[in-house]
Amino acid sequence: MASILIIDDERPIRNTLKEILEYEKFTVDEAEDGQAGLEKIKAGKYDLIMCDIKMPKMDGIEVLEAAVNQGIDTPIVMISGHGTIETAVEALKKGAYDFISKPLDLNRLLVTVRNAVDRKELVQETKKLRRKVSAGKGQTQIIGESKGVLAVKEMIDKVAPSDARVLITGGNGTGKELVARSLHEKSGRNKQPFVEVNCAAIPSELIESELFGHEKGAFTSAIKQRKGCFEQAEGGTLFMDEIGDMSLSAQAKVLRALQESRITRVGGEKEIKVNVRILAATNKDLVKEIAAGNFREDLYHRLSVILIDVPSLNDRKDDIPILAEYFLNQLSQDHGRDISFDAKALEELKNVNWTGNIRELRNIVERLVILCEGTITAAEIKMYANPKG
Repeated sequence: MASILIIDDERPIRNTLKEILEYEKFTVDEAEDGQAGLEKIKAGKYDLIMCDIKMPKMDGIEVLEAAVNQGIDTPIVMISGHGTIETAVEALKKGAYDFISKPLDLNRLLVTVRNAVDRKELVQETKKLRRKVSAGKGQTQIIGESKGVLAVKEMIDKVAPSDARVLITGGNGTGKELVARSLHEKSGRNKQPFVEVNCAAIPSELIESELFGHEKGAFTSAIKQRKGCFEQAEGGTLFMDEIGDMSLSAQAKVLRALQESRITRVGGEKEIKVNVRILAATNKDLVKEIAAGNFREDLYHRLSVILIDVPSLNDRKDDIPILAEYFLNQLSQDHGRDISFDAKALEELKNVNWTGNIRELRNIVERLVILCEGTITAAEIKMYANPKG
């Protein structure tokens, strides 16, 4: 439900607008003058602001200018009982969404309100989509300045230009995928596809089809030919995440593909030459998995030409304030909130036992953005982030 702030020094006008808008299922807040209105704009988050021009303490044009200067992107519709073309032009030049003269025409009012609210929603959705596209295409910045993270960044810079296979190790949520994307973006293959496959998420009976593709009729549901991840990544990078969960039979075929740079689709006979760089990641100790008979030693050595171990968040606690501020900025925009950390809150985040690593930190920051108001305090960190006793 969209929320609207009405700023007008005339109570009858406010009451009339509120009655009309609430009947149309909008949530309505009020302010009796420009100064009070500006304070509400700063404190709240509205989908539309309707502001009279002639008011005591601060007129509507001053409110408009202050809101625009503070980066408020909420549409502002100016209202005036003394409207002139010059006033309307001035308001629009200064950033107003629209200008309506008193007495208010009901149809004109509702059309303007609905269009303004739709525009606000469209702007927010566009921002979200841009961030998603950015995250999916080359947003590979690794945040942090701790010793362990600097070592990872240095290794990426050294290794990325080569075609060497890299095995990335680390716990769940440490950022192994981000390391893989960074390696791809800094390589000579960065104009070609980056294809990711999560080996733990695909049933063992389907993993070979996912990796190598299949021919029509290869199995019951194979109604047409399909290219697998190796072919999809041609010329680029194939990232095999959680490779420690791959079945032994699939491991044998991956080993052959790496040795010969050729694959055969499931149900097919033709060998297909492939040119891909292989990056792999796991949260398991593959040496122990080899000893237990769960992972092929020869495949391990093929994959681990270069080893990059991503440190846990508990081992890089000095990076927590930097990461928290980064996520806060991103998520407060996504949720349309104006919120910040105080210094003690950032310190309190270091006391949390981050078993879920960076993924857990992001989730906690999102929780705080949704549940807290204004400035996030250390007490709220203790309440919502479950620090160690």
